[in-house]
Amino acid sequence: MSGAIPRFSCAGKGCNVMSDSSRLLGNQQPGYGTLQRDADKSCMEVTGYQTKTWRVALCHTCSVLTAGLLLVLFHWKPSLEVQAKCKPCALGQADWVIIRDRFGQCFTTRVCTEVLGEGSLEHHPGAKLEDRRSSIAIGVSDEEESRDTIRLHEKEEKNILRYYLFEGMRYIWIERRQAYCKVSILDEGWTCADLHLSQAGLDQQDHNTRRKIYGPNLIEVPVKSYARLLVEEVLNPFYIFQVFSIVLWVCDAYYYYAACIFLISTISLGLSLYETRKQSATLQNMAKMSVGVRVHRPSGEEMVVSSADLVPGDCISLPTDGMLVPCDAALLTGECMVNESMLTGESVPVMKTPLPAGSQAASTIYSPKEHRRHTLFCGTQVIQAKSYVGREVLAVVTRTGFCTAKGDLISSILYPKPVSFKFYKDAVKFVLFLAILAFIGTLYSILILVKNQVPVGQIIIRALDLVTVIVPPALPAAMTVGTIYAQNRLKKQGIFCISPPRINLCGKIRLVCFDKTGTLTEEGLDVWGVVPLENNHFMPIVHEPRCLPAGPLLYSLATCHTISLLRTQPIGDPVDLKMVESTGWHLEMMEEEEGELPAFQQFGTKVLAVMKPPPEEEQPRDRKHQSPVGILRRFPFSSSLQRMSVLVKLPGEASAHVYIKGAPEMVASLCRKETVPVDFSQMLRHYTTDGFRVLGLACKPLSSVTTFEEALQLPRDSVESSLTFLGFLVMKNVLKPESAPVIHLLRNANIRPVMVTGDNMLTAVNVAKSCRMVEPKERVIFVNASPPSHDKPAALKFILAEHSQGEEQPEVLHQQDSCFLQPQPCHFALNGKSFAVVCEHFTDLLPKILIRATVFARMSPDQKTQLVCSLQELNYCVGMCGDGANDCGALKAADVGISLSEAEASVASPFTSRVANIECVPTVIREGRCSLVTSFGVFKYMALYSLVQFVSVLLLYTINTNLSDFQFLFFDLIITTTVAVLMGRTGPAQELGVERPQGALISILVLGSLLLQTALLITVQVLSYFITISQSWYVPLNSTVTAPQNLPNYENTVLFCVTGFQYLILAVAMSKGYPFREPLYTNVLFLVVLILLFGLMIWLTLYPLGFPKTLLKLQGIDDLNFKLLLLGIAALNFFAAFVLETALDHGLLSCLRKLRRKKVSKKLFKRLEKELSQQQPSWPPLNEPLFATPKMSIAVR
Repeated sequence: MSGAIPRFSCAGKGCNVMSDSSRLLGNQQPGYGTLQRDADKSCMEVTGYQTKTWRVALCHTCSVLTAGLLLVLFHWKPSLEVQAKCKPCALGQADWVIIRDRFGQCFTTRVCTEVLGEGSLEHHPGAKLEDRRSSIAIGVSDEEESRDTIRLHEKEEKNILRYYLFEGMRYIWIERRQAYCKVSILDEGWTCADLHLSQAGLDQQDHNTRRKIYGPNLIEVPVKSYARLLVEEVLNPFYIFQVFSIVLWVCDAYYYYAACIFLISTISLGLSLYETRKQSATLQNMAKMSVGVRVHRPSGEEMVVSSADLVPGDCISLPTDGMLVPCDAALLTGECMVNESMLTGESVPVMKTPLPAGSQAASTIYSPKEHRRHTLFCGTQVIQAKSYVGREVLAVVTRTGFCTAKGDLISSILYPKPVSFKFYKDAVKFVLFLAILAFIGTLYSILILVKNQVPVGQIIIRALDLVTVIVPPALPAAMTVGTIYAQNRLKKQGIFCISPPRINLCGKIRLVCFDKTGTLTEEGLDVWGVVPLENNHFMPIVHEPRCLPAGPLLYSLATCHTISLLRTQPIGDPVDLKMVESTGWHLEMMEEEEGELPAFQQFGTKVLAVMKPPPEEEQPRDRKHQSPVGILRRFPFSSSLQRMSVLVKLPGEASAHVYIKGAPEMVASLCRKETVPVDFSQMLRHYTTDGFRVLGLACKPLSSVTTFEEALQLPRDSVESSLTFLGFLVMKNVLKPESAPVIHLLRNANIRPVMVTGDNMLTAVNVAKSCRMVEPKERVIFVNASPPSHDKPAALKFILAEHSQGEEQPEVLHQQDSCFLQPQPCHFALNGKSFAVVCEHFTDLLPKILIRATVFARMSPDQKTQLVCSLQELNYCVGMCGDGANDCGALKAADVGISLSEAEASVASPFTSRVANIECVPTVIREGRCSLVTSFGVFKYMALYSLVQFVSVLLLYTINTNLSDFQFLFFDLIITTTVAVLMGRTGPAQELGVERPQGALISILVLGSLLLQTALLITVQVLSYFITISQSWYVPLNSTVTAPQNLPNYENTVLFCVTGFQYLILAVAMSKGYPFREPLYTNVLFLVVLILLFGLMIWLTLYPLGFPKTLLKLQGIDDLNFKLLLLGIAALNFFAAFVLETALDHGLLSCLRKLRRKKVSKKLFKRLEKELSQQQPSWPPLNEPLFATPKMSIAVR
């Protein structure tokens, strides 16, 4: 292929695949290598380039000839430099690559090479499993071709590794794929059995080879030197413009003004550099981690190495008193209590258990997401590690450096998703518009100056000076002022923000997703009671579990948990702690003797922990429990499995028992049919409809297991099957008192609340009703979707809540039920399974369902993220509020993520609220609206200020004079800068209204306001000029010389007074309060400064005294009436400007809009809402199954 070859990286595999790679990959699967919708960072286009010496020489010559301008251009656009110095080539030969990421941003990076020596990845920890593993790593199923993982150019060169670094991540060249792949692709095919085989560790040669391939296990945050930062900052277009302006002012003899601006720029530059470096140093300290780690070698020896030298496949030993985990690792033996708050913001420690071993491990592909309960993540803290069976606690390294969970997190802070906000794009367009105006003004001034016979050198300086007048140097700083004030106000209320540009986005929020547990409801659940079974029938609820007779139900409550002791204090999941507390039983961990768990006499085998009944005096009289229960093995709770289980042993019994607790529907599906009562669904609905959280309990004896070692070999799915159902554990989930008022407030402000939870559907609907997400008169419709089976296509049905059987579909349908809905508002509720089916098979209906859906239940963490992205595709600006644990993905994906967490700045989301309730949501929205309106106001003010100065300078040029040095200084520093900085201090309005602030700068409202205000200020300036020259005492200025020689003069003085007032008038007119901000008078400092400045201007107009008069070069005017007339003109201008802004606000432009045809909304959700409201008969059709057409589902798949 000639020219640059575009390459894609396919989302799932993390590889950049050539567009013509079909011949290399054998038979391609359809759609292979295309960009997927939910692609991660790996979706990017990579093009290869090879350096050519003659091109490099040519570039150097041009740089010298252009006095370094070419270098500046290359600094701004690095891809240009690569294109100039290199020629396009195939990726395999490239020494530079240009990367275009999924946001369309371009980056360049150099390709590095390293000699691998003899070793290669053939010696994998999985030993003989190499064939299958490498074929997975290569993405090809041909057996004979799958030998080479990374042995490159073996014939011609000596095993050369080619790689490049991008955003911290290493991408290596894989010859067979003809592609650069993320280095982590080499471990993607590991099975659980492979990982268990790597307990022996890696030998030194293998370790060294891998160290070259994977690089050091470091998360390196670049901290640039001050010199480098200075050069980069000074080469910013804004600062280059500043330097250009300062040079120009010096040539034009504006020495004081140039010196002042230079001083201010230097100070602001210094502060900016200090802040930037401080932030990257803080992040570097957070990411830096180097600890000594004990590593196993195949020879049986153990050695302590630095964590920076770890590579995937190394087997590490964890100390019993815990450590900071330096990499991602899969736990092979023992149990660990881990604090993961660094990653999730969740302060409750998590229990980690060994990776499944035994028969099914060989076929299970290891995935950190699937096996998160068996994975220790980098950056988390192991609080304590306990070994079983007399060995150490061992883990195998699976990911290092930026591929780890912590690396991913640091990467998301270092290289965040760019905030694409129309406001910022419009601001740039607007500055360009001002530059065009400046160009027109320049042409006019050149004509005038030539006519006035000014020397050529002077003409050039004057003409260029106009450009510096119209593009205000303080604009970028003024634009961020509102955001900084908002950030500080939020901080005072315990809300921290790590991404200030997102504050303006908060003002545009249309929809907020809320997690349920811990966000809308209280974190802890109180045990309400237990519903036991007798003869396969439910008995009345027992509110005191400690009153239960000794038996499976009581034992399941006492043992089915992952609580651990930390310095005699029980720690673990709040639900588990409450459940155990309700039984009165307590936990005793087994202390190790010489690395062995003591063989417990009572149980005849080793046990992990023992649950002991409460002391006799605390037990009810008729129920005396003496015997303890020993826990042999724990299978921790998993979101995807919706359950957890334990293996326990009772004293004197040979066989073990399994106890399981989890989502009732899930537990019932694992039980033998005959043990589940017929009224199971009815009883479940009875409790969930009242908003209780219900867990199902079940058990079965395991005759095959008698010892601790046997328990460790058991696969999980053989344990969790053919169980006996025991009953329900009912827990009360109390709504936080703040939830209902906040939801009501949001709905009144036309901001849509949506609930996304992992809990049961009916519990979620009940909470939605309690917190007024669903009002009493509004109807709830369940969306039930079933996946296709071998003979039936996927089906979708809408069922009215009153008739519904909760999670199942009603058996009998009455004829009158299928009448269509009345047009009163309805809310859809659907669970994770239905959501998945709709996403896959009913893509055309998904947008309509999302427009109406309010409750999403039983959603996995991934589905929460997918939901947020689907809502964003409908053009909603989405907020997400959760407690950080399993909402991390959704919090990051949302436009505005607010995490309720103790941490000062949870890295999981842009906003973190210390106060753990949802009152922070309206606060953040109000601050966002206020900040957005402030940014608009300040922007309009800065634009008008430059227009005022532009018009007055043009007028003075026409008569061959100008403003004096100190007049410019007075306007720019004393008036404009103080006003622009203080303008943004006004706080947000107290109430949250339906109205939303304008989001686009280039709109009729903003441009109309600017044009009319400009027309007004030109009129006033021209009018005062003509009034001046018509006065009897007026003496024309000396037009044979230019300013500053012909200063002071009457024209200059009059325009100085008038424009001085205009700057202040505009500041007041642009500081609108209502409806998004407090009134102007609440901003006391701004008010005081305005009054002082107005006073100063009146004084300078009426009685300019000696020193200020000579400093500003003002001409004395003796006619008091004329001076009062000037004040009158200023007052008139004030009144007109105010009336104009108010009229614009209150519908002058909406009248114009009515004359125009009504435009179709650009927002997809608005168009859909309109379409749904007009649809006849009304949608959705109730109780009528809709089937996916096979053609449609294939296309979607």
